Amino acid sequence: MPVLPKDIIYLDNNATTPVAPEVVDVMIPFLRDFWGNPSSAYSFGSQVHAYVEKARDQVAALIGADPKEIFFTSCGTESDNSAINSALEVTGKKKIVTTAVEHSALINQCEKLQKKGIEVVFMPVRPDGTLDFKEVEKAVDEDTAICSVMWANNETGVIYPVEEIAEFCKLKGVLFHTDAVQAVGKIPINLKKNKIDMLSIVGHKLHAPKGVGALYIRRRTRYSPTIIGGQQERGKRGGTENVASIVGFGKACELAGQRMDEENTRVKAMRDRLEKAILEKIPDVFVNGDRKHRLPNTVNFAFDFIEAEAILLMLDKTGICASSGSACTTGSLDPSHVLKAMGLTPARARGAVRISLSTYNTDRDIDKLIEALPPIIKRLRAMSPLSREHRDNDSYDVAAARAKFEEEQVKEAKKELTSA
Repeated sequence: MPVLPKDIIYLDNNATTPVAPEVVDVMIPFLRDFWGNPSSAYSFGSQVHAYVEKARDQVAALIGADPKEIFFTSCGTESDNSAINSALEVTGKKKIVTTAVEHSALINQCEKLQKKGIEVVFMPVRPDGTLDFKEVEKAVDEDTAICSVMWANNETGVIYPVEEIAEFCKLKGVLFHTDAVQAVGKIPINLKKNKIDMLSIVGHKLHAPKGVGALYIRRRTRYSPTIIGGQQERGKRGGTENVASIVGFGKACELAGQRMDEENTRVKAMRDRLEKAILEKIPDVFVNGDRKHRLPNTVNFAFDFIEAEAILLMLDKTGICASSGSACTTGSLDPSHVLKAMGLTPARARGAVRISLSTYNTDRDIDKLIEALPPIIKRLRAMSPLSREHRDNDSYDVAAARAKFEEEQVKEAKKELTSA
């Protein structure tokens, strides 16, 4: 069995979230007692169907949609992939417009489609991670099957003007999709008041379990399903419904709606206090991304002359969980594609650490991080030949020093973690 660390401080909520106790409570009956198939004709199964529909109502309420526009999926990746595949199928067009900072679920799909002859335009972003609307006007035309722009970036928290982009796409007769996985539950969304055609949402970013998500499809939007099977989800997505997780997802959406004010007040205040303290206490640190138009729970720091992996390993030793970016790219040796698209040098991008909070975090958690991080940074920089010499010596071989430094710093952090 996995071992739960004592006194864990979890600050990686953009990767996944703890399942809310209220969500667990509503799920248990459908795991233990009411296991019937909701598509069954007999009452033991068909009665479960009512709870699936209740969850559909709860998801729809959170994003201002009609319940008939909500279709359950297994995850955000499936929702994203399905939206793109459908647009190509129903329009017959062979062009996709998206951004260079999308989640890997969409970036990797588009890169694969490129190899099959689909034209993909990856719109650039500004150094602060924001999107210039002129890039949208330049890229989207009548030959475009779909434009897909995430509502908020998972690494920097930067929020994009998706409602305005959707309006422009509608005028061009182009389908518009948004990956709203990070935005839903953190900022108000009302799909009755915009022109968005499709939107992806997932449970495990909202204190629901992993393995359940949804795709919003605006009424009368032509749609071709990716997963073909029975008539579940009114023919939009085959496969027996994951009832317990769907019920939990619905409850999580209900809770998210109730806690959204807290996200934008108490959680935001904790984020801002942390950001202010780190910038004051640690030299050569920068905030990645626009600091005004971003999610209330997210801050991305770049620590010069240090490898993020070493920072995270030492934080882990103190019981603090953070990340260097998307959990879906963990294990990659390349710097974050998001930070590269913003123009950060590979060296600075490799020193980036993301902190993402939730309503379950407390001021004590922030205090612990503020206490733990400065000495970790100081110690790692003391090991770094880059921070000691390269700024004062034009002939210093920075590349060779960094290669040696990266290896030694991460090795030392892993050694400490193993001996803890």
